[in-house]
Amino acid sequence: MAETDALAEFKRGVELLRDGSPGKALDYFRSAAEAEQRNPYYLSFLGLAVARAQRKWAPALELCQAALRLKANEAQFYLNLAEVYLAAGQREDAVEVLDSAVKYFRRDSRVNLQRNKLGKRGNPVLPFLDRQHFLNRNLGQLRHQALRRFQKTEE
Repeated sequence: MAETDALAEFKRGVELLRDGSPGKALDYFRSAAEAEQRNPYYLSFLGLAVARAQRKWAPALELCQAALRLKANEAQFYLNLAEVYLAAGQREDAVEVLDSAVKYFRRDSRVNLQRNKLGKRGNPVLPFLDRQHFLNRNLGQLRHQALRRFQKTEE
């Protein structure tokens, strides 16, 4: 496949992905990525399409991470990887990726908007334990509920 054909396939895949048809987009991205296996744009969007259409997290993450390894100065690759992490239920990893992106792309409104959507996490209730420890998770949930109720009573 010629380079222009691969680009046309990629553009059609992006359109389908935007229109909410990740299954159809997957075929176009796969075709483009097979034609140019080292193109980070094709790999990143293929990973995003795999996540959205097939919910196969491991291959999707590997494709998005490979794209970042090939070209780390593209904000969209961080956004795609973060979206895959979120879809896979790995919020903490998504936050970490977006925090890295904010360092490199301070003025990119897309990165800042996505990072702000995830909010700021509070410190662990028991800082000497890991954030994932069951005590921190349960106490953190209780703290969150108490703060929400307190805010409602003030209104």
